[in-house]
Amino acid sequence: MYTSPYRDVIRAKIILLAAEGLPNDVIASRLDTPRQIVSKWRKRFCLARLPGLEEQPRGGRQARFSPVLVVQVKALTGESPHRLDLPLSRFSVQDIRQEVLTQRLVTEISGTIIWRWLSSDALCPWRHRSWIFPRYPLFVQKADPILDLYQSLWNGRPRLA
Repeated sequence: MYTSPYRDVIRAKIILLAAEGLPNDVIASRLDTPRQIVSKWRKRFCLARLPGLEEQPRGGRQARFSPVLVVQVKALTGESPHRLDLPLSRFSVQDIRQEVLTQRLVTEISGTIIWRWLSSDALCPWRHRSWIFPRYPLFVQKADPILDLYQSLWNGRPRLA
């Protein structure tokens, strides 16, 4: 797919080469573009002149979800699961879906739709590695001696080797 400026350049070149009297096949081979594309843009230019070269609205079904909802879901993926009282170190698509439903952002949504939204911006919270927030009340007391051993300490003093 072309970016906007390049797309416009190709359309302009098609019209300029057509003005020189070249047939569609020759224009297509010179621009390395399918002949049907050359024919399409020549016809549109002939019928509507310069406005014919502009993008037309595309068909298809209207979006079911608002852009605001999409942004809210993407923002949710940046949250820590711990802040949402989830016992997880990272979100899965189904976790995000469940949180969207819990927060009543929508009444129903599929995980596939959420996955598409996140993938379009390369957001993958299920791949993000983060600290697991311990919920065990004595975690610090039990973890301190082990962490001291990693630093060659015992009871706060250097361990003799």
